[in-house]
Amino acid sequence: MTEVRAADAARTYRIALIPGDGVGPEVVAGAVSVLEAVGRRFGFGFAWQELTVGGIGIDTYGVGIRPEDVEACRAADAVLLGAVGGPKWDDPDAAVRPEQALFALRGGLGLFANLRPITVAPQLIAASPLKPELLAGVDAMIVRELTSGLYFGRPSEPRTTPEGERAAIDTLWYTEGEIRRIVTLAFELARGRRRKVTQVDKANVLATSRLWRKVTEEVHADFPDVELEHRLVDSAAMTLARWPASFDVLVTENLFGDILSDEAAVIAGSLGMLPSASIGSRVTAHGRHGLYEPIHGSAPDIAGQDLANPLGTILSAAMMLRWSLGQPEAAAAIESAVSRALDDGYRTRDLLPAHPAEAEAMTLAGTREMARVIGDRIAI
Repeated sequence: MTEVRAADAARTYRIALIPGDGVGPEVVAGAVSVLEAVGRRFGFGFAWQELTVGGIGIDTYGVGIRPEDVEACRAADAVLLGAVGGPKWDDPDAAVRPEQALFALRGGLGLFANLRPITVAPQLIAASPLKPELLAGVDAMIVRELTSGLYFGRPSEPRTTPEGERAAIDTLWYTEGEIRRIVTLAFELARGRRRKVTQVDKANVLATSRLWRKVTEEVHADFPDVELEHRLVDSAAMTLARWPASFDVLVTENLFGDILSDEAAVIAGSLGMLPSASIGSRVTAHGRHGLYEPIHGSAPDIAGQDLANPLGTILSAAMMLRWSLGQPEAAAAIESAVSRALDDGYRTRDLLPAHPAEAEAMTLAGTREMARVIGDRIAI
């Protein structure tokens, strides 16, 4: 049992909770129970503030997120989010959409970098679509720029040609400063890992990508101990599927990062397994301010049925402890508890082996039960 430090005994962290839509409330509840368990072990506590954001925010207030919700997130030490969106709010012509809440949080809190660790739990190798021999040594971090690029460029609008034909325009925009800050973060991360950065772009076509290459080379001069390679996005996508262990830190722009990180998620065998962190430059008394969420969506088809995998949210909570709350030992305790639960054969439905005989050897757990099993192992 880890000794409780006196300095931690009276420490309470302020966490803004955004359960959101679909399975979001269920997986967030699971993560909260695990965080409470690790807090008891390490001698700190939490002050939770639950916010009504996403599709439920539209139903309640008419908007995905209110300005006061953004301010509440800014005042917190960190933000833990479940998922937003669903078919109910999926009208492409709607003026108000749940996903606008995420853009408001990223912009309003200055969260310019999304970090997605890509690893494969040894216990789940059989669940991955890749051959087992390709999964040895997979340990990558995708660093995606979040606050610029095609998603934020203006103009972005429908238009009509002089001939009356429907058209649309989106604008891809990046500044040197936006590129420099996230590339610098990627090099800093690589220094603590295997010292390799892969910058992903489409420099053979796009002017913005050529700027990315120029700025990345300039930043690399300050990190001569870190290897740098440039990859076109199509080459990077192919290599992720054929030799994922060749990557250490991948850094890229918003759209490419969105696509590549979802591709990489398949390597782990289930979207439900993978965490993420969105961070900015702001530093609080405890660490770097950020928002933490699993990479899966709201999965409305299984919402309210105790079927959702909470592990991505629980591991996101571990990232929150490490990055924003200055509690690396507590983060490691959660990660160890997840690994031991998998060792002991506990699986949510999405993690069951396809072969019936192998599945029968596992213990099927619902959302609440999986969180309880992990919390029990934190106390050991």
